[in-house]
Amino acid sequence: MTPTGRRADRAVYLRSHPLLFALLAATRHRPVLRIGRTVLVHHPDAYREVLTRVPLDRTAEHTTGGTAARLTGGNLLFDQQGAEHRSARRELAALLGPAGAAALEPDWQRILDRHLAGLTAPVDLVPAVRELAGATAAALTGSDADPVRLARAAERAAAATARAHLPALLPRPGGARRARAAAERLRLLLPDPRDAMLAVAAVNTTLAALPRAAAWCAREQLWDRAREDAPALAAELLRRTAASPVLPRAAAADATVLGHRIRRGDRLLLVARHAAEAHRDAPAHPHAVRAPFGFGPHTCPGAGLARAQLALLLGTLAPHAPRVLRTAPHPGSALPSYRSCVLAAPAAKAPAPARPATTRPVPARPEEPPCPR
Repeated sequence: MTPTGRRADRAVYLRSHPLLFALLAATRHRPVLRIGRTVLVHHPDAYREVLTRVPLDRTAEHTTGGTAARLTGGNLLFDQQGAEHRSARRELAALLGPAGAAALEPDWQRILDRHLAGLTAPVDLVPAVRELAGATAAALTGSDADPVRLARAAERAAAATARAHLPALLPRPGGARRARAAAERLRLLLPDPRDAMLAVAAVNTTLAALPRAAAWCAREQLWDRAREDAPALAAELLRRTAASPVLPRAAAADATVLGHRIRRGDRLLLVARHAAEAHRDAPAHPHAVRAPFGFGPHTCPGAGLARAQLALLLGTLAPHAPRVLRTAPHPGSALPSYRSCVLAAPAAKAPAPARPATTRPVPARPEEPPCPR
């Protein structure tokens, strides 16, 4: 039987991109599968090999970096090459590493405390996580914009650009124009427009991961584990939810992966969800836990920050052991996300009804004899 947490989380994928995820589910048992010039990569070994051994074209059409470059003018973390890319990642390491997370944690805690307010009433977790994500993006980019406004701009920019490199049943006229407009609105909130993709990544992965992970924890009643070791549970839930389930890339040179030929210019869909074995309770492959955040030079620099955010959220919720009242998937989001995720602490036990005060019984009056006729 499918656990409640996994069954509910699967619905988020199917609502966000039904065509794509139906294709991925149907081909999951093929480690590497070619469909024309598109290559689906599912197996953890193949996934790792592509990210560590296959040269990738970071500016190709229909890739994350290529789409971002055309919409924002280029020179971003996601489309830089060689030494420039390595230098940008080193600069980010200080912001996204343990010291950066420790510096941001007091602000995160204040936001969570204000929104959750002791869980004395049902709380929608999504607005709290949106402000937390916006505050993080503002700190990373030096923006003085309102965190919620910045987060919403990053959400809209991501949703618009995602449609440029994911398959769809019908064409989307005007999509490129809307994507450029959304990207421009985001850039106006940043001191350096080149940080647009950093803001997009910080906001959207947080919104995709944290509410879904908390809902999974509540549905499976994992709060004892959260109280014992929130960081370990956070890492496991990030594997199960796989916030960025598919990485669109392009091969920059011919290569061979698990005996399958990759040709220069092939479009690669790296299925992080399957490489992480998110469909399993216990991963069988040693690389599965790391897969959601990539490998080698393509490891996500924000992995530690994501784990720290989720661990703090789980630790804040754990004393209340909330349950899920309702969730609603967000069909228009760039990554599989919730539009709303309402949690509530268990209802307090109703007090027993008060017993009536004891009174001395009143003796019954003797029955009067009947009146004579």
